[in-house]
Amino acid sequence: MRGVMIGAGFFAQFQADAWKRLEGRLSSRPGTAASLPPSSLHAPPAAGMPPLLVAAIADPVPGKAREFAAKFGIARAYESVEAMLDAEKPDFVDIATRPDMHLPLTRLAAARGIHVISQKPMAPTMAECMAMCKACEQANVRLLIHENWRWQPWYREAKRRIAAGELGALQHLSFDWRTGDGNGPEPFAAQPYFREMPRLIIYESLIHILDTFRFLAGELRVTACETRRVNPAIVGEDWSEIQCAFEGGAKGFIHGDRQTGPAPAPLAMGSMVIEGERSTLRITGDGQLIQNRTGAMDEKLPFTPPTSGYKGDSVLATQRHLLDCLRTGVSSESDGREYLKTVTLVEDCYRIAATPSPL
Repeated sequence: MRGVMIGAGFFAQFQADAWKRLEGRLSSRPGTAASLPPSSLHAPPAAGMPPLLVAAIADPVPGKAREFAAKFGIARAYESVEAMLDAEKPDFVDIATRPDMHLPLTRLAAARGIHVISQKPMAPTMAECMAMCKACEQANVRLLIHENWRWQPWYREAKRRIAAGELGALQHLSFDWRTGDGNGPEPFAAQPYFREMPRLIIYESLIHILDTFRFLAGELRVTACETRRVNPAIVGEDWSEIQCAFEGGAKGFIHGDRQTGPAPAPLAMGSMVIEGERSTLRITGDGQLIQNRTGAMDEKLPFTPPTSGYKGDSVLATQRHLLDCLRTGVSSESDGREYLKTVTLVEDCYRIAATPSPL
């Protein structure tokens, strides 16, 4: 499989780094290049040549793609997305732009028979998210959402222990997101466009936690939500509390704000507590796991998360999963239609928060 990237912004650097390291792992395996399945859109690499996962990048800002390509060893850079797609004829495109561009870029790729990997949030509205799914379905190409939070290794380990029955039936999940990058007259220095987003902390940040709750404990519904704008220098909300109920009977609570925590943020952006009938599992801000079995002392579990890449190398894990799904045709954990369930939870949060509460 050969891909291209669109967007050379802040988060694209983590994706480019992960693609490059995945490419290196593939090329280090004997016979890998020759054994890759032939593409319908371009000739497979010659025998003995390493597979090229990302061949080009496009960004409309003059010089930005060229600088990014030089930094991450990407062969070619473009300012025009259409020119890149027509010249490169990739198998897949990795869209790493702001959400309002995801639908038009998805349509450009789908119309050319190119599979789409898109960052979350999918798009600004549910109608646009559904249109992304429809465009890919009509073109018979895949739409996969780059949702990396559930791929952070502490959550994968927590899921393993839940599935093994260590916690028993789940009773309550809570997450406390507290970061300090949203303070002052110029907040969100790494991603300043956050300041102008009409929806912010749920749409951009807590969507990760809602999706991770789904991964850990199954489907859920939002039962209550409150939002506030604390910093007057921004447009959207930067504080929220969400209550939810899982189909399995557990309850959930999420607190999120971008004022009361450290800056830079902790590795896991906050802490999670998963309570079961047999034991409670805590995930600390630095990605450690602490278990408390009923009636016993806290036990720090022998778990050491990776230190390379983004947040436990979750971007590499995500992209490896998505690439495998493209190559094999199996469903991913975040196919477009599947991820609409998480988008629906976000929409429910805003709808409930906007509904006046009875006195």
